Amino acid sequence: MNPEQCLDVSQLEPPEPMEYILSAMDALEQGCYLKVWIHREPFPLYDILERERFSYTIRLGRHSAFELFIWPAQDKMARDLVQAAMQGDSLDRSG
Repeated sequence: MNPEQCLDVSQLEPPEPMEYILSAMDALEQGCYLKVWIHREPFPLYDILERERFSYTIRLGRHSAFELFIWPAQDKMARDLVQAAMQGDSLDRSG
């Protein structure tokens, strides 16, 4: 199984991106993370992620305006994979 689970919500209108992201988060397995292509920064999602004990980082996207990476906060393997994927990129804001 590929540890990077991709989700493209860049063409969806609210609230669909949030619904798809939350559903995909529930399906994440140990050592996996979610890479989301999204057209705007999902500010309301950040509080939910922290409350549900997920970590995230966001950067300017190549396929959409932003790329959002999400993983369970306690999952060190997923965190390390995200850090490796993020190396050398411009915008990086984490939570």
